[in-house]
Amino acid sequence: MSSRSGYGDIFAGHARTKRTPVPRVAATPDLVVEDAEGGFCGAVVGFDRSYDGEFVKLEDAQGRVRLFALREAAFLIDGKPVTLVRPVTRPAAPESARSASGSTRVAGLRAKVALPSRIWVEGVHDAALVERVWGHDLRVEGVVVEHLAGLDNLADRLAEFRPGPGRRVGVLVDHLVTGSKETGLTAGLGPDVLVTGHPYIDVWEAVRPAAVGIAEWPRVPRGEDWKTGVCRRLGWGTPQDGWRRVYGAVTSFRDLEAPLIGAVERLVDFVTIDNLSGS
Repeated sequence: MSSRSGYGDIFAGHARTKRTPVPRVAATPDLVVEDAEGGFCGAVVGFDRSYDGEFVKLEDAQGRVRLFALREAAFLIDGKPVTLVRPVTRPAAPESARSASGSTRVAGLRAKVALPSRIWVEGVHDAALVERVWGHDLRVEGVVVEHLAGLDNLADRLAEFRPGPGRRVGVLVDHLVTGSKETGLTAGLGPDVLVTGHPYIDVWEAVRPAAVGIAEWPRVPRGEDWKTGVCRRLGWGTPQDGWRRVYGAVTSFRDLEAPLIGAVERLVDFVTIDNLSGS
């Protein structure tokens, strides 16, 4: 057909029928998305499959977990529609003889009954970084790491747990410096509770700046939310975006500052000493 007909290319499609492609985003752990239909907002914590398709599990800030079908443009990130897809599983690389913490890796590790003792950390990010670096060691020893959802809950959790001989609690605390609120909340807890910590405002700051590609962590004025302030000054977007950068940058103990490494190592020793001695 001649272009002079005035109708143009009839195979080009009408402007109203053209659709803007929706980005496909890998649903990696801790990615925060919003259900486009109902508004539920949560982090990716897993997947499920049934007779009618595949689903992603989202956990919100209150710990509620819901399933959502992996449909086209079913989710929002920063208010923009996306299509979530399951991450591609890459072939496993040859396993190093050393774990991420630098200890000798135990080959053929089988599940072990958890010790009565526990390690408690303040929040989800603390727990994720401890698992990232010391996860292998903790599974070897049968140590469970739990997060407190805030240090203000420590007294109630200890009253419920009732530490004692062979039932110890190690507590990892952010910003554990003389005169701080954190020091006051963790004083005089008894011989079966060990509190260690680092001087940084947040566990993010215990990650070496070079590991995340910056010269230094920005200074955030007191009273401003630290994670939000850091992300604003570094151009990292939301705190959820910043966390993905931080978590993805940590592959071994070499990516962490010495105070955090020492604090965790002392806690692991404290909660496993009875196990090591065979008592």
